[in-house]
Amino acid sequence: MFAEEKHFVFDGCDTVELADTFGTPLYVVSETAIRERCCEIKRDFLDKYPGTRAVYASKAFLTLAMARIIASEGLGLDVVSGGEIYTAYKAGFPMEKTIFHGNNKTQEELVLAMQTGVGRIVVDSESELELVEKTARTIDVRPALLFRIAPGVDAETHQYIATGHSTSKFGFSLNDSSLEQLVRRVMDSDHMVLKGFHFHVGSQLQSNRSHLLAVDVLVHWMGALSRNIGFVTEELNIGGGFGVPQQPDEGRKPLAYFTDSIMTRIREESEKEGISLPSVLIEPGRWVVSEAGITLYRVGSIKEIPGAMTYVGIDGGMTDNPRPELYGAQYWGVLANKMGEPAVKQVTVVGKCCESGDVLMRDVMVPDSIRRGDVLAVFNTGAYTFSMASNYNRLPRPAVVLVHEGEAHAIVKRQSYDDLLRGEEIPEHLRS
Repeated sequence: MFAEEKHFVFDGCDTVELADTFGTPLYVVSETAIRERCCEIKRDFLDKYPGTRAVYASKAFLTLAMARIIASEGLGLDVVSGGEIYTAYKAGFPMEKTIFHGNNKTQEELVLAMQTGVGRIVVDSESELELVEKTARTIDVRPALLFRIAPGVDAETHQYIATGHSTSKFGFSLNDSSLEQLVRRVMDSDHMVLKGFHFHVGSQLQSNRSHLLAVDVLVHWMGALSRNIGFVTEELNIGGGFGVPQQPDEGRKPLAYFTDSIMTRIREESEKEGISLPSVLIEPGRWVVSEAGITLYRVGSIKEIPGAMTYVGIDGGMTDNPRPELYGAQYWGVLANKMGEPAVKQVTVVGKCCESGDVLMRDVMVPDSIRRGDVLAVFNTGAYTFSMASNYNRLPRPAVVLVHEGEAHAIVKRQSYDDLLRGEEIPEHLRS
């Protein structure tokens, strides 16, 4: 995966040649690495714990090609919008394996979900439940639901990606006195069926503590539901959030670090509550694709500030990777065309947007010979870069290249300036 002579090689492809062929900035995604993660999921979770399911969180990275890879590996797909549903459908994904999330689904999105045969709809609020029931009655279907629960658990992560606390915008609070009655309402409905519950405590977690606390809360409540109204929980979706390294000296935690302890806890707590073991679902996204992706940039301006720092400007930045500015995400990288040279110079890598906060990496070490035109490869950018990219400053979005054992395929074309203008119109009174 790494150095071969003087150039950085990724999944058998010379990254300098990729930059020359496809241009920069360039997202490069390793098919091999994605499939290796899927194999780990099957080996250490699905095969190990019968009756379980795994669903890839497509918000991390979704294209038609990615949907086909996930389908070929037998995993499901977590979708959160009409656009993600449509992408999965057009890719030929088995829609019964999709789960539709989101805290504010529109009626149009719900119609699309039901008409394309989405497997589960995760209900986020009482008002959304009413909309789901109305939509189902109108088009005469009976969708299978999960209720999203906010278990009141604080996650050890950035506040913007912590989602399981009691005041989260996502899910029903267990403090809601009407929640039990809403469960009974679906039990009595001819237009909906409730399969179970879902929680997601946060993203980029390096500890299993939050998941275990959430399991304790949810299973106890599931036991109470069974005793109070006779509801049997068939499915418990524990979300994802399994973290990946942010620095080269951080070790990657295997999936089993999270799932083994979670499954043990679910089994123990279910026995205590006297309820049957539910089918358990996981929804890894970042964990599947983050390390499978790199981003290539061309070095531009180099600005030395004596006694302070050296700025290295690149031809991308917060438009293709907003995560450092949004919530302090950390990355590291190498000069792909100078792998044989020692990294002895400390620099700060900045993007080209007109924002002081457009900083990609601080205090990164590079060869002293760094020059305009060098190729910078930034690691662990497979998740939440392409999917969160923007056209700020009217910058075109990069291409995406899928690499596999020395072969490279463009799966998303680079935007042109004409693409930026597509859909715009000049009113007649401004034409003269």
